[in-house]
Amino acid sequence: MARKQPLIVGIGGTLAQNSSTARLLKHALDICEEAGAQTRLFTANALELPFYAPGRELASSAASTLVAAMREADAIILSSPGYHGSISGLIKNALDYTEEMAEDSRPYFDGLPVGLIAAGSGWQGANTTVAALRSIVHALRGWPTPLAVALNSRQPLFDAEGQLVATQVDEQIRAMAGQIMHFLERARPPVAA
Repeated sequence: MARKQPLIVGIGGTLAQNSSTARLLKHALDICEEAGAQTRLFTANALELPFYAPGRELASSAASTLVAAMREADAIILSSPGYHGSISGLIKNALDYTEEMAEDSRPYFDGLPVGLIAAGSGWQGANTTVAALRSIVHALRGWPTPLAVALNSRQPLFDAEGQLVATQVDEQIRAMAGQIMHFLERARPPVAA
């Protein structure tokens, strides 16, 4: 029996050009694609959404597209910079849109594996941002992967061409992506061919 190709939705990055969290998120999604998943990436302008307002009609087509992708997702990867000890407002606002999924048959991220990437200007910011992401994922009923990737953005991650040069970071992202794919392989029943 064939298995359905899983959809992994990546949400993250910043509005800054060459955002390291966006590039790391894209790298994680590329690894998942190599392992057989299809992916959707939401970063930068795709996340520049109106502030979420509960009970109001979705104010933009970008917000509707994001919510639709989260509803379809078999897994999520979140990637945030560490801003003042927590996630950025851009990422928080995007995650607030999950409230549109509260009454769904699968509410929020219920039962989904969720990979986490955080980069801070120092280890403290990166680690507190991972902790904040874990807390949010738990509140959204998701399953954070055992390995989260916390990075000190003061250390060189990319070369002049934008290629990831931090071997240890690549290994961590591959391990986290592997945990997502392993979870999906075990959790999804075969589909009749």
